[in-house]
Amino acid sequence: MDRKIFRLALPNIITNITVPLLGMIDMAVAGRLGSAVFIGAIALGANIFNMIYWNFGFLRMSSSGFASQAYGARDLPETMHVLIRSLLIGLGIGTVILLLQVPLGRFAFSLIQSGAESVHHVESYFRIVVWGAPAVLGMYAFKGWFIGMQNARIPMFIAIFNNVLNILLSVFFVFVLGMKIEGIALGTLLSQIISFLVAAGFWWRYYRRLRFYVRKEDIWERGTIRLYFRVNADVFVRTFLLTLVTTFFTFASSGMGDVILAVNALLMQFFMLFSYFMDGFAYAGEALTGRFIGANNKSALQHMLRRIFFWGGVVSITSMVVYILIPEQILQILTNDRIIIEAAGDYLFWILLIPLTGFAAFLWDGIYIGATASAQMRNAMIFSSILFFACFFLISPHWGNNGLWLAFILYLLSRGVTQTIWARRALKM
Repeated sequence: MDRKIFRLALPNIITNITVPLLGMIDMAVAGRLGSAVFIGAIALGANIFNMIYWNFGFLRMSSSGFASQAYGARDLPETMHVLIRSLLIGLGIGTVILLLQVPLGRFAFSLIQSGAESVHHVESYFRIVVWGAPAVLGMYAFKGWFIGMQNARIPMFIAIFNNVLNILLSVFFVFVLGMKIEGIALGTLLSQIISFLVAAGFWWRYYRRLRFYVRKEDIWERGTIRLYFRVNADVFVRTFLLTLVTTFFTFASSGMGDVILAVNALLMQFFMLFSYFMDGFAYAGEALTGRFIGANNKSALQHMLRRIFFWGGVVSITSMVVYILIPEQILQILTNDRIIIEAAGDYLFWILLIPLTGFAAFLWDGIYIGATASAQMRNAMIFSSILFFACFFLISPHWGNNGLWLAFILYLLSRGVTQTIWARRALKM
């Protein structure tokens, strides 16, 4: 079982680790433009797109869950139908985002509480990167489908390509052409579009034979579509609340001044680094849970759960040790601004709690997605989000930024606890 887990987890870890590294490179580039405003602008711009795109994370999640169950049941026509549905819906939603970019942008900019200069840079970033919306959401469909088909290597190759290309283009545009924040945005846009085309090329190279199994009359079959949208509605609510919490965290930081905004933006990179490591195992749990449920193999499912939580614990402890030993060195990679580094030292305690309180939430999310147990996952997120906002508004007025971090830690912990309690019913064991 460990071999099955690592065959899926390791490529996903490599895939995911490139994402926070990309965020760190963007922060590092922005951190050398001469002002903390650029760091905050990148954080705010990225969070605006998180606020938009993460709401449609169901395209990746449902594609993975449904495809893995069809794979386990050896239903080849349905594996292709899952991809077609997700891909068409993703491209359609991306087109709608392009059409609505002006009101979406105005709404997002109205939430920013920092100065006019920061808002100007965020707007410049947004107006360029938004044109990649169809490619990003199309990639969600491809990535989830590849994972559901028990193939983590293709998403790994695509992610590495995308992020290396993004870094090279951003560095070139900023340091060679002197484009500043517009260069970071343009590098992001071009890498998104090119990577989507590469994903389509991988599908054609390795899976095009499956197109002969497609039955057009079954793609939009009423019962299947009803289940698809019921699961996706639950995942949408879950992802909307997740996005709301993480986005609110950044916007609340912007109300505490440019230095605190920059500090929290940098410290959140510690969270993102851990989350993408842990998501590697969550994606493995996703694919294997769907596969074993599709094959009706409950004993294999239970064995997999025990092993994946063991390895999740190992990753959690390792992350805590790294954060204890070299936090300042990581910060120095992200910025050379001593004021920000020194200010971040007052809040380093909170990043030590992230691995301990958060690892169960990540693993259960993957497992619930593979089981398409969307209602229980949605309810856990509703409870945890309510707890986050209640704690923030009660504690933050007295504790300031420490109150914001305490609310976030309690939010992570409550997600893991509630999903653990509901696991037996969700997985029908």
